[in-house]
Amino acid sequence: MTDNIETVTFTIRPDDGTDDDEDEVTLPVGLLDLVAEGDQTPAETVGDVTLLSLASRAHHVVHHGDGADEEMEAQEERVMELFEDRFGVTFAEATGHQH
Repeated sequence: MTDNIETVTFTIRPDDGTDDDEDEVTLPVGLLDLVAEGDQTPAETVGDVTLLSLASRAHHVVHHGDGADEEMEAQEERVMELFEDRFGVTFAEATGHQH
């Protein structure tokens, strides 16, 4: 049954000039359509989900983990700035999760 599900593969590569650092992820097209906001492209949708996931993970490590060091706190602060830049709202506003 799942063979009938259309997929699309994305190549992930940093733009730091490192050609040997690359990965691919294959996702169901229908799932991307489901989570897309408005007329977002599939790549924009994957970008949004990636940033949301990393911001959520960083938040969890810093605020709900076993104690983060200053470096991890700085990383979490930076990803939250990037989150707000991309989405126009804070992580707390987007998720309803306040501290």
